[in-house]
Amino acid sequence: MKHFVAIFAFFAVCVSLHAYEHRDYLVNEYQNNGGISLFTMGGDWMPYPAYNDRKGWDELLGEDKAFVISKGEEYLKYEWKTVPASAYLAYERTGERGVMESPFQANRIALNALMMAELAEGKGRFIDQIVNGAWLMCQMPSWVLSAHLPRQVTHRSLPDPRHQIIDLVSAGVGAEIAIAWHFFKDEFEKIDPSINYTLQTSVREKILDPFVIKEKRKGSWWIMENWKPGQLVNNWTPWCNSNVLICCLLMETDPQRYQQEIELSLHSVDQFINYVQSDGACEEGPSYWESAGAKLFDYVQLVHDATKGGLSLMDNKLLRAMGEYIVRSYIGNNWVVNFADATAKLKMNPALIYSFGSGTGSREMMDFSLHYLADRKSEQFISSKPVIWHDTFRSLQSIRSTAKMRRDADSLNTLSRKSSFSKVYNALIADIPQCTWYDRTQFLYLRNKSGWFVGAKGGHNNESHNHNDIGSFILYIDNTPVFVDAGVETYSKKTFSAERYTIWTMQSDYHNLPVINGTSQAPGEEFKAKDVSCDLKKLSFSADISGAYTPAAECNSWKRSYSLKEGSLEISDVYSLRKRILPDTVNFLVQGYVYLPGETCPDGSVVGKGSVVVVNSDVTVKLSFPHTLTPSFEEISITDPRLTAVWGNTLRRISLTTASDAATNGKYVYKVTRL
Repeated sequence: MKHFVAIFAFFAVCVSLHAYEHRDYLVNEYQNNGGISLFTMGGDWMPYPAYNDRKGWDELLGEDKAFVISKGEEYLKYEWKTVPASAYLAYERTGERGVMESPFQANRIALNALMMAELAEGKGRFIDQIVNGAWLMCQMPSWVLSAHLPRQVTHRSLPDPRHQIIDLVSAGVGAEIAIAWHFFKDEFEKIDPSINYTLQTSVREKILDPFVIKEKRKGSWWIMENWKPGQLVNNWTPWCNSNVLICCLLMETDPQRYQQEIELSLHSVDQFINYVQSDGACEEGPSYWESAGAKLFDYVQLVHDATKGGLSLMDNKLLRAMGEYIVRSYIGNNWVVNFADATAKLKMNPALIYSFGSGTGSREMMDFSLHYLADRKSEQFISSKPVIWHDTFRSLQSIRSTAKMRRDADSLNTLSRKSSFSKVYNALIADIPQCTWYDRTQFLYLRNKSGWFVGAKGGHNNESHNHNDIGSFILYIDNTPVFVDAGVETYSKKTFSAERYTIWTMQSDYHNLPVINGTSQAPGEEFKAKDVSCDLKKLSFSADISGAYTPAAECNSWKRSYSLKEGSLEISDVYSLRKRILPDTVNFLVQGYVYLPGETCPDGSVVGKGSVVVVNSDVTVKLSFPHTLTPSFEEISITDPRLTAVWGNTLRRISLTTASDAATNGKYVYKVTRL
């Protein structure tokens, strides 16, 4: 069973020297402003109309009412799916997660859509199906995913009801059931009182008891009750806590337990706030932002609402910086900066971004959301449709934020008729900085007037969802990927195990980095960049990346630098080795066809010596390099669906190799220009 335990060691006990600041914002606000008296038990704090308040729901939904009802109508005849024991066991037998997760997730989505539709319509048409879904969920021995169940005492992937743990999904299901009970308990009571009893009992046994009872929360590492230096804190902490808090606020009836749950939750989320870097960057990447920084916002929103603003971090500068990170990380055409396990192509959630911006006073986020949604063909500003997926709290929040967005969009349309659409459209993103340097996380975003975007990073090789990628970069031209970061394959048993770095996408050899003396970068906090510097005025970045390699590299220093000009990107490597063992190879991962010296490009030109040409459908570039380096490339066949959805079936890796007797000290300069 050792390999099952190892899967979770990645999350729970990674040694890290990550900067940790005892901010304790939530606990301090709680203690200084009245403690538990700030909170009122029960659901009266909910900023949504009661189920039978038809006027309230009609006003809130506006023109989105029919849309929300239509989403629920898709599930009026839905056949609820069971998750058999073999589906759980598949994870430990083959590493397959989807066979358990897919039907479970489908049920969650169906239940949420039915709930939102019934709130919108209010005629009882969806109630029986809501009962069916909630009832089925409550009969399950656990709501935890098979991939996370090895944290049980059995270390197996089949649920053991004797040991309830809480994971990302179980907390979310608990919140979904709690919200269903809050809105529809009177309707459930009319059908059969046992429905409400079953829902309350299930949430207490699966969520509230294993959270508040000390002896039962040992498997829920993300609570971070006794955080110690060296422990990794990631998105699990705000994600789980935001949903557990919903269960507590809506369903807890014991005042003593209620206070214990509130205080434990505030302390737990403070550990995440203390752990994140002060620059606000999400080291897990943009596709994890919704589960990290945005889940922290969900939590802050819940606390703000539940205390009527008595306990609020809405004006907190760090929280706002964490929100604006997602705007800065957006390149264009749904491409984003994708260091670590993040995907390179991401469809944004504008309602969530707008809500975050509205709550924290970030006009940058609100304007970006409206810009993102604008229809340039019709020259119209439109508001987002409510996002009805599996996250019930987010669904309610999106209904609330889209009502505000609709008013903003109407105002922008009026303004554009008086002025011009393009002027108003461009003004919405005019205040977003062209360049951003996250000095603590060591992420750099550079954009020039010619439409070139460069992302580069320093950092260390034990970041959350880490890849061995210290010093790597990406380059996009006119929102088209040229030099890329592949991202991550579909999660499997191997992804978060001791075998993680056997996966090619995790290795430095498949990032835009050198192999020094035949040695690749290694994982671990001690493998990190040093002497990192950034000059936003000169659009330049440099870092000594020698520390990311083991002593086998025999490397004193390897200074990797990037300098972005209006029509080019210059990359340089200044190195010093103690001795020469093997040739160095500098790799570049690209999207597009690669043409080596002497080969003929599609336009009929012949590639000259000391250069490689990369051609894709929209952009053609030339990579120039010293003549002493020997170029080659390989095609990387992609079959994983998570990667093919972004890159298609092929990426290519350019390799520039030194002579076997190359000098132990020197400098290589590479230049990218557009053809």
